[in-house]
Amino acid sequence: MIQIGSSLDAQDAVDILPQRRWTVEDYHQMIAAGILDKGDRQRHSRAEHVELIDGYILEKLPQGPPHASTTSSFGNEFVLLFAGKAWIRQQLPLIISPNSEPEPDIAVVRIDKNRYRDRHPTPQDVYLLIEVSNSTLKFDRQQKAQLYAQVNIPEYWIVDVKKRQVWIMRNPQGGEYQSQILLGIQDSIEPIALPSIVIQLSEFLE
Repeated sequence: MIQIGSSLDAQDAVDILPQRRWTVEDYHQMIAAGILDKGDRQRHSRAEHVELIDGYILEKLPQGPPHASTTSSFGNEFVLLFAGKAWIRQQLPLIISPNSEPEPDIAVVRIDKNRYRDRHPTPQDVYLLIEVSNSTLKFDRQQKAQLYAQVNIPEYWIVDVKKRQVWIMRNPQGGEYQSQILLGIQDSIEPIALPSIVIQLSEFLE
């Protein structure tokens, strides 16, 4: 598996190393068979979990306190802000193509009467995705942004933990977000799907 955040960039590894590309079905079969068992202590000491991106199983690094705190802040506050209007999922699977099942840090999705007990959300369910970046900013701005734009996720944010900034990506066309703006700690923003909700970034980044 490729480890995101290591000295070798994920896309570089994909380009130079022979890899088999997996489907979501393959991925689920491996999980069911225990091949990707998170209980593997030796592997789990290096990474928290894996995700399937464009057919490649990527191993994610453990979260340091800044990353974990930022993710938790957005998740907890969003539950309150979006109550009755959207469902908030933290680091849970999202099936966006036959060979991609990412686990974004925050997913703001449509309310499902079954609470997604019988399926994972798909792009049609998504209002907003957020990735919190500490050591993976390049990957999140390039590979993840392209992945989400290709399936028309309407809005994608990247939280730069180190600089306390947020990249706001909107208007997906041709596999790219046509609108990209950078906001700072004193800025506020309204999600395009739910413009009645005003998010003050200082509440999450200070």
